[in-house]
Amino acid sequence: MQGTVDSNAKSATPAIAPAHAEHQDLRVIGLITFLASEFLMFAGFFALFLVYRSSAAAWPPEETEVELLLPAINTVILVSSSFVIHYGDVAVKKGDVAGLRKWYLITALMGAVFLAGQVYEYMNLGYGLTTNLFSNCFYLMTGFHGLHVFIGLLLILGVLWRSRREGHYGAEKHTGVEMAEIYWHFVDVIWVVLFSLIYLLTLI
Repeated sequence: MQGTVDSNAKSATPAIAPAHAEHQDLRVIGLITFLASEFLMFAGFFALFLVYRSSAAAWPPEETEVELLLPAINTVILVSSSFVIHYGDVAVKKGDVAGLRKWYLITALMGAVFLAGQVYEYMNLGYGLTTNLFSNCFYLMTGFHGLHVFIGLLLILGVLWRSRREGHYGAEKHTGVEMAEIYWHFVDVIWVVLFSLIYLLTLI
């Protein structure tokens, strides 16, 4: 009789979710909040750029030519990397840690190629940060974005490093992987806007 009572009492007790599950949600929310603040900062840059463009007699000035080929290639690489990193997230949710490593490593290589292309572009532009107002906006906006790409690259490498530990990531434990993916998607979206404003709109 006593055993039956104890059994009923246990079944009536509501299940308590593991503490780490709640923390995972809070970490993702914290990341999204941080990215929202970063978006507002970029939005300020975008608005300022458009204001300068609308008030300038010539945009860009004659001494600051804008090349499209290399940035367009870089754009294809970075946008494609968003799909690649998502495959890694899908893989780990299926318990395929090896697949996670493969897709995240490819994403890291694509991010590194993007940064190398940006450095090459800087070295061959023929104008610097203080040449004129357009060049100042150009270097500030693309450089600040490049910094975010570099940080995203570090996050991806961090996931790869931690994935070496047995059981660190898996079908039920992948918050770190998701956070790196969310950050990388943010970086890609910002670049699409930058590319449209600085390169496509400037050449119209």
